[in-house]
Amino acid sequence: MARKATRSKARRSTSRAKPAPSGTPRERIIAAFMDLLAEQPIERIGLAEIAERAGVTLAELRREFGSPLAVLAAHVKELDRQVLAEIDPDMAEESPRERLFDVLMRRLELLGDRKDAVRSLLRSARRDPPLALALNAMTVRSQQWMLTAAGIGASGPKGMVRAQGLALLFANVLRIWVEDDEAGQPRTLAALDRELSTGQRLAGLLDDLCRIPEAACRFRDRMRNARRERGGRRSRGERAAA
Repeated sequence: MARKATRSKARRSTSRAKPAPSGTPRERIIAAFMDLLAEQPIERIGLAEIAERAGVTLAELRREFGSPLAVLAAHVKELDRQVLAEIDPDMAEESPRERLFDVLMRRLELLGDRKDAVRSLLRSARRDPPLALALNAMTVRSQQWMLTAAGIGASGPKGMVRAQGLALLFANVLRIWVEDDEAGQPRTLAALDRELSTGQRLAGLLDDLCRIPEAACRFRDRMRNARRERGGRRSRGERAAA
């Protein structure tokens, strides 16, 4: 017990000894939160601890964010922005699948320094369903932007289904990525390639399923028009007979 207390005290001392991140208060808060997330589960991270690590007051923290999840959402949004800012114009002639592969690999590259934080978050999500749902909502919004960056439709009901599918796909890849420390990350590349192949087949199935209600709507419209035409002919016939 004494050893545990000593280790706990040592961790707290090390945490306080770390210099505050540089940048604006908002940037420092996000960086501090991600540093803390790499060290402990998100459910243990308090607002006062974030403020202390970032070198800001609680008032400054409250001005920028209302909760640790809000800080995480800001990190995800900034990651989206960085990916979108670095879209490779040379990929424009490639297939949608290749463009999406490039976009998602770029996202993983930008996440490279935050692997411990991502690993911590995945562990917490596995034992906390409400957290998993909140993370899924963030990821779906993010993947809508990734799909758009790859030139793949992400609007409407079909786009939402695609974004949800891509969110689940990317989560599977992240589980491999956090444990892939080999040079060139071959396991991650193989996992992403495999998941996108599966996603491509499912997208084809989705397109087929979406054609069913479209065809049904066209059939319904033809039947309505046919009934109107028959009704019009009967009316003209009745008027002629009269």
